Amino acid sequence: MNAFQNRSLAQAIRQRMASLTSQIQQLPPPGSRPVTVSGRVAGWITARAAACIEALPGVRIDEDVLRINACPQQGLTLEQVLDQIAVCLQQGGCIRAWRDELLAVQGEGVCLSRIERGAVRPLGFLTQAVHLNAWSDDGRIWAARRSPTKSTDPNMWDTLVGGLAVAGETLETSLVRESYEEAGLAEQVLRDCTPLRVVLRMHRRLPEGYQVENALVSDCVLPDDVRPCNMDGEVSEFRLLTVDEAWQMMEAELFTLEAQVALMDSFQQRLAQSA
Repeated sequence: MNAFQNRSLAQAIRQRMASLTSQIQQLPPPGSRPVTVSGRVAGWITARAAACIEALPGVRIDEDVLRINACPQQGLTLEQVLDQIAVCLQQGGCIRAWRDELLAVQGEGVCLSRIERGAVRPLGFLTQAVHLNAWSDDGRIWAARRSPTKSTDPNMWDTLVGGLAVAGETLETSLVRESYEEAGLAEQVLRDCTPLRVVLRMHRRLPEGYQVENALVSDCVLPDDVRPCNMDGEVSEFRLLTVDEAWQMMEAELFTLEAQVALMDSFQQRLAQSA
């Protein structure tokens, strides 16, 4: 029987999502405090990170809030203040991996500046993760295995494409870029993919800080003559899975948490289409 004609799949998805709630909706780490940037609520900083940067120009702690602002007295723009914060966090051992990649700093829905990617978790800044779930004509789904050298979740299975949107790019542009870097997909292959949709906002405690992240998903059907090919060294292998195979791997915790959420959302979309 086609998995998407099996009503029990819908119930299994609901139960699986409920079981993951404690991992994907968590309060900030103990000792964290809110962060404002230019007066707008923007994140949650860990106690260790706050102690590391509290003496920097443009940083002030008022009661239980850490405030970050431009420092015109010392001729520092907001972006320069954030640059110094990132460097200080790196020197203080608060950053897991320096990426030389800038992400947008958002507060209350407004893009305020940008900062080194490695600094966003200690500061609890919001990130935008774009995922592509690619199906075959016969109803199987592509999965990518993360390289053993990845700083997070090495060797685990992931959606075919998954990555963070960077500063200065639209979400759609980030998806096209990530699709080429991770799976070698040309832009024309993605012309029929579905619009990106927000699946959920994840709140998750991490060793280096707090993950506050919008998970966005798009779906496409790859032609039979298109085979994913990694271009950036971050994927070790690709596999085409039946829904049952993918489900068994999720239950065995072989997929990343983010991938499980993205995959189940695509399963739900297909269930709705087959109803």
